[in-house]
Amino acid sequence: MEENQQLEELEIVRRAQKGDRQALSQLVTRYSSRIYHLGLRLTGSRQDAEDIVQDTFLIMVKKIGQFQGKSSFYTWLYRIAMNVGLRRLKAKPQQYEHISIDGPNFDKLSTEAMREWPKFDYSIVNDRNFRQKLDQLIAELPPIYRTVFILRDLHELSTEDTSKILQISPSNTKIRLMRARNFLKERLEQLIEAGILV
Repeated sequence: MEENQQLEELEIVRRAQKGDRQALSQLVTRYSSRIYHLGLRLTGSRQDAEDIVQDTFLIMVKKIGQFQGKSSFYTWLYRIAMNVGLRRLKAKPQQYEHISIDGPNFDKLSTEAMREWPKFDYSIVNDRNFRQKLDQLIAELPPIYRTVFILRDLHELSTEDTSKILQISPSNTKIRLMRARNFLKERLEQLIEAGILV
């Protein structure tokens, strides 16, 4: 975000903290789509994503006075959304059998150099089948890896912002992202080899 935009946003936040309804509405308009997509990727459910948006902004309105500007506003808001989403995930029964990526044998990082994660812009992948399969694989990731992958690779947040939102160290963020990418890369390669993705 450019400096002018940051200053403009800070002014909107200050007005919102004083109870300015128009400023609160501007913040909702500015971030509702991003929070919705975060919720959708996190839960895989449109209804849950809509509930996450609603709960996030209700909490924002109630707690905006506590925002002190130590991080950017969107980092603060994403942390709220992530907490709401993770609570919702914990309340649901697991839908998938997971391959354990927490196990010591999952990513033979000590013996094998990690191959490069393919760089692609998720938003321009037009193949519906590929996007559906990728979304299914993302949903199979355990939440601690899924959240990092969604924030870093799909929402393109920095390692620093992601670690602040999830309240983990930057090095832990990088490790979780690497494990998520390894899992997805291996599964995508299996689908390609099996002819399911061409």
